[in-house]
Amino acid sequence: MISKSFGLLFYLKKPRSEDQKERSIFLRITVDGVSRAMSIHRTCSKDRWNQNTGRGIVSKIAGRRAANIPSTSAEDEAHALNAYIETVTAKVHEARHQLIMGGKPVTAEAVRDLVQGREVNSERPHLLLEIFRYHNAQVKALVGKEFSKGTMTKFNTVLKHTRSFLQWKFKADDIDIRKLDYEFITELEFWYKSVQHVEHNTTMKYIACVKKMAIRALRNGWLQRDPFMGFNMALREVEREALTAEELDRMAAKRFLMERLGQVRDIFLFSCYTGLAYADLQKLRRSEISIGIDGSKWIFTRRQKTDSPSRIPLLPMAQQILERYIDHPLCREKDKVLPILSNQKMNQYLKEIADACQINKHLTFHIARRTFATTITLSNGVPIETVSKMLGHRNLKTTQHYAKILDRKVSKDMQALKEKLAAVPLPTIRPDNARNQPG
Repeated sequence: MISKSFGLLFYLKKPRSEDQKERSIFLRITVDGVSRAMSIHRTCSKDRWNQNTGRGIVSKIAGRRAANIPSTSAEDEAHALNAYIETVTAKVHEARHQLIMGGKPVTAEAVRDLVQGREVNSERPHLLLEIFRYHNAQVKALVGKEFSKGTMTKFNTVLKHTRSFLQWKFKADDIDIRKLDYEFITELEFWYKSVQHVEHNTTMKYIACVKKMAIRALRNGWLQRDPFMGFNMALREVEREALTAEELDRMAAKRFLMERLGQVRDIFLFSCYTGLAYADLQKLRRSEISIGIDGSKWIFTRRQKTDSPSRIPLLPMAQQILERYIDHPLCREKDKVLPILSNQKMNQYLKEIADACQINKHLTFHIARRTFATTITLSNGVPIETVSKMLGHRNLKTTQHYAKILDRKVSKDMQALKEKLAAVPLPTIRPDNARNQPG
């Protein structure tokens, strides 16, 4: 970072005794009002020193040379002293230039140390994982206020991954944040994909967490250049699975011998008909279900991920599931709507449910939210703006990731168009005269 002010002053150091004729010459380096002094290992008598110019007096030497009078040894020494001072001055400016080009703080102490050939005693380097740990500690302190537990888990996971990458690439426990560059980022991407076997979109989401640390370093002045400049972090379009209406009916009609499987099925279907994510359904309380503007029951809640409001009218299937658990002991005791298990357990049971219902899809709880967006709402003509509002999205672009319009909806819309066109007489398409003239 370039300093606001920079000054040099050569001066004679005050001697211990006034009888001392030769005095040591010192250089004072001043940067932004902060000064550091150093000896230049030369001496000069007070009567041969110009305090205003910070140089030895050479005017007499110039006059003697003009008259072709040989100079004395004292005059030659003064001339040599000034030449040496100019050399030291050049070294100081070169040291300042090196600090600027190296992206290091320009301080009087750092310039002095470089001129003297010592290692620059700049502030302690800021380390990548150190910044990461401090960031994660802040996230942890704000869980429930600004961040979710899921966000904290994600950043802790990326911290662990980044530590493993540094060991793999550099055999180091940490790295100076200033060593982050384009090559570092591309190597990190390669490591995720080739060593950890992480798919592209997840890799980009992990690297985005590292980018957040780089942005923090940039804003604090610890980095001079964005290492992510030119790095493509675009996500790839993926086929997002959702259940079809037939698969939903098959799951709803299935009778399970194990009560726990039946409960997980019900909770999953409730999410399919409300669009609530696992975290939002887990924290949903009975008090958040009340009568809406149309006189029927609605869910009034806030999304844990974005803290945005979500208002969802309850469909008949969702109301039927709620009534089934109204007297469940756990729900009554903790004011919960449904007896939710951990996300890991839910997904484990959903695999069994998929097999039992002959659903050839990798069933996870998040598929329920996609099913609500596509099969339940968009495919049945609900406008995407309305779906976005119920899902608690802040913009339509987010909703469009869920909006996989099924072939059935396309067919239905085109059939409606055909019916409209059928009511209007078709124009006569006249044949090309040149090609259809009788022989």
